[in-house]
Amino acid sequence: MTKSLLLASAAVVLAATSPVHAQQTPGVRNIVLVHGAFADGSGWRGVYDHLSARGYKVSIVQNPLTSFEDDIAATQRVIARQDGPVILVGHSYGGAVISQAGANPKVAGLVYVAAFAPNEGQSVLDQYADIAPPPNFNPEEQADGFAFLKAETFRAGFAADVSAEDAAFLQASQVPIALKALQTKITVAAWKSKPSWAIVATEDGAIAPELLRKMATKIGARTTEIKGSHVVFLSQPKAVAAVIEAAATGAAKK
Repeated sequence: MTKSLLLASAAVVLAATSPVHAQQTPGVRNIVLVHGAFADGSGWRGVYDHLSARGYKVSIVQNPLTSFEDDIAATQRVIARQDGPVILVGHSYGGAVISQAGANPKVAGLVYVAAFAPNEGQSVLDQYADIAPPPNFNPEEQADGFAFLKAETFRAGFAADVSAEDAAFLQASQVPIALKALQTKITVAAWKSKPSWAIVATEDGAIAPELLRKMATKIGARTTEIKGSHVVFLSQPKAVAAVIEAAATGAAKK
C-alpha cells in the first residue's frame, strides 16, 4: 500500500471513531427552547447539556414576559440567528409563543413541554375554560398588572418534584408575567401546518394532565407521558431531551 493510501485510510478510521462523528446524527440540528411564565431560560440547562452533548446547536430564548408580542419578538430574534431548520420547543405559556412564532418558515417542528396549545382566536387563559387549573396553582395579580405565584403554594403547584431548596430558589427568583400576555389571543396556530410533539407531565400541578392530554390530541401531536411536575424539563431533563431529539429526527423526514 502506498504512503498516500495509508494516510487516506488512517483519515477514514479517525473520522469514524472520533467523538464528534459519534455525536452526529441525522435530522434537524438547531433547537430553540422557549420558557414559560414565572421562570427564565436557565431552567433548560439540563436539557441543553444533554442535547449539546449529542451534537445539537441549542439556543435559549429569554422571554421578557412583558407582553405576548414582546415574547414573540424575542423568539423570532433567536430563530433568525439559526443557520438552518429549527425545532421550536415551548414550556407552559411558551406553548402559545411557539404556536404563533412557529409559523416562521425556518421552523420544521414543534415540541410542547407541559404546554398550552391554543387555536387561532384563543389565549392561554381561554384553555383553562375546558379544565380548570389544579388547586395549588395560584397566580396573584399585582397593582401593575403583573402576576407572581403565591409563595405558600409555589412548590406544590409549580415544582413539586424538585428539592425544597431548589423550589425555594425558583420561587424567590420567579419572573412575573404581564397578565395581558396570558389574555392575548393568538392569530396563527402553527401546529396546523407543522409536525408536533407533546410531553404530558403526569404530576403537573399547574396544568391538569387531563388538559395536557386533551390539547395534545387536538393538535395531533406525538405524545409522551413523563412522570414529573410542571417543571418536568428541569426535573427530568434526559427524558425531555429524548423527545426533542425524536422530533428533530422525525421532522427531518417530513
